[in-house]
Amino acid sequence: MIQKLFTDQTVAVDIEVKSWEEAVRYGGAMLVDAGNTDKNYIDAMVQNIQKMGQYIVIAPGLAMPHARPEYGVKKIGMSLVRLKNPVPFGNEEYDPVDILIFICAIDQTTHITALAELMILIEDEPFLAAVRNGMTKNEIISYIQNKDFTVKDD
Repeated sequence: MIQKLFTDQTVAVDIEVKSWEEAVRYGGAMLVDAGNTDKNYIDAMVQNIQKMGQYIVIAPGLAMPHARPEYGVKKIGMSLVRLKNPVPFGNEEYDPVDILIFICAIDQTTHITALAELMILIEDEPFLAAVRNGMTKNEIISYIQNKDFTVKDD
């Protein structure tokens, strides 16, 4: 499912920002431009972080900004932004952040498959290392489109 969500319009590399808020607004604008959300969603993501803290920083250097569906989600979407220079989000354990993966969902259940696939992707340490080490936008998209997201039973 996520192979269709990461496209030329929803992946950006070497983006220069001065703050976490600017990074969140950049990635949110990608979701707006792709038709996934309206502009209210961007403000909702920023307000979530301001209210609830840096809970979106989920691993070293990796943040996953999001907001609730009622804040302007039109359809499920994801975007990936690699920052040229990492920025602090205020998370002592995992700062600074250089990769942001944005997600928007139309309800509480529709995105479960996409989220499960996204977890497989962000647990793929060689992929994240390659993204950090200069993987191009087209290489990122190609990698995701060709990755096997089948959940393996142990």
